[in-house]
Amino acid sequence: MNWKRVDAGDAVPKGGMNPCYMKVVIPNFPMQGDMKFLANLDKKVKVTTHIDYDYSIFNSLSFIKEAKYIGKANADADSEEALDPAALEGAEKRVIDKRIKEVAKRLFLEEDIVAMEQDELELKLEAEVNKILEPLGVKLNFVTLTFLQDERTRQAIDISTAMRIYQSNGLEDLGKQVMIARAGATQITVENTTQAQSQTESKE
Repeated sequence: MNWKRVDAGDAVPKGGMNPCYMKVVIPNFPMQGDMKFLANLDKKVKVTTHIDYDYSIFNSLSFIKEAKYIGKANADADSEEALDPAALEGAEKRVIDKRIKEVAKRLFLEEDIVAMEQDELELKLEAEVNKILEPLGVKLNFVTLTFLQDERTRQAIDISTAMRIYQSNGLEDLGKQVMIARAGATQITVENTTQAQSQTESKE
């Protein structure tokens, strides 16, 4: 295929009788995407990872080689059919999400859930992914990470953080006693059953 780039505002040529002629409209403004997957951190700590990102397509000719299916045969460049949001979202998943997930899973294996610096990890992820995306005509403008831990992981983080505070103040033995006491504490769950009981009594 021979592609010709037409900048915004320039006249778009007609395809005539060429049945293979296609137009692909690429947004020239930043766009947003998001993804969620299960990842492993250091020591096999599993977390649900939510990634929000902002990206720009800076080289449309390189990008459409990876996402040819977003084109519409003989569609008018100004029509809604020329840029299908569903097709563009599919391109995000195949071109961008796939690369982010591959890099993220590799980087996260080296990150401790307690000691990691999230801001630094986000910048590192952005830089590593952009090395792969730039030859495809895409770049990430920023990345935001959100880690969702299960209850046991959150408790482990709380204990680890608390112990560091005790150690920094020379109270390590006291900290161990507190942690042991907390581990032996009984968890009490209180449920409000007044309404259910009153309904049962009224039926009787």
